[in-house]
Amino acid sequence: MDAMQQTRADLAAALRLAERFGFHEGICNHFSAMVPGFNGGFLVNPQGLHWGEITASSLVLVDFEGKVLEGEHAVEATAFYIHGALHRRLPGARVVLHTHMPHATALTTLEDPTLEPISQTALGFHGRIAYDHDYNGLALDSAEGERIAAAMGDKPLAFLANHGVVVSGPDMATAFNDLYYLERACELQIKALSTGRPLRRVSGQVAERTARQFVEPDNAGQVAAHFTALKRLLDRETPDYVH
Repeated sequence: MDAMQQTRADLAAALRLAERFGFHEGICNHFSAMVPGFNGGFLVNPQGLHWGEITASSLVLVDFEGKVLEGEHAVEATAFYIHGALHRRLPGARVVLHTHMPHATALTTLEDPTLEPISQTALGFHGRIAYDHDYNGLALDSAEGERIAAAMGDKPLAFLANHGVVVSGPDMATAFNDLYYLERACELQIKALSTGRPLRRVSGQVAERTARQFVEPDNAGQVAAHFTALKRLLDRETPDYVH
C-alpha cells in the first residue's frame, strides 16, 4: 500500500472508530491528515457523509487554498479554515482531529476548563494542552484557524472555549491515542466533579515525572499497538472502510 492509500485507510479508520466510541456529532466535525511526501495539501472527510460510512476513497484531498485536488465531494468551509491553518502553521500537526466529543467539550463550557491532574490518564496530558478562551461563532473565515494555531503554539492539543477540542500529532496512531485517552480523562473529571467532593490533585513534581514516562520509547510502542489493535476490530467487523 503506497503512502497515499495508507493515509487514506488510516484516516477512514480513525473516523469509523471515533463514531464507534461516540466522539462524533451528527455529520459535523473533521479529521484531516497530510500524506507523507506530499506537502501541497491534506486529506479530510467530505461534507455530508456520516463518519460511520466513510471509506478511504470517499476522503477528499484539498490544497491550502481550499481547492479539491481529488474527490467527488465538497469540503465544509469550517473544515478548511481550521485544519488548513493548523497544518500550514504547526510543523508537528501532520494529523489534526477536531471533535465535539461530549466529556471533553463539557469541560470547555466551564469558566475554568482546565484538565486537572487527578488521574493517571490525565497526567499523560500534563503540560500538553493549550486553552483558547475566545469563542467567535462558527469558523467561517481564516482568522479562526489562525487564532487557534497561535493559541496552540508548540502544544499538540487545544481546548476551544464553548466549542470542542483539537488533537494534533505527527501520525494517526499518536493523534488517535491522544484523542481516545483525552475523552477518558475528561470523563473521569466530570464524574469526580459530579460527587461535589474536593478533587485530589497530584503534585506538580509527580505530574511532570509521570508525563515524561508517557513519552518514553517503551510507551511509543504501546501507542502504535493501540491503533493497530483497533484497526483489527474494523478489519473483522466493517472491513469496507479501506475501499
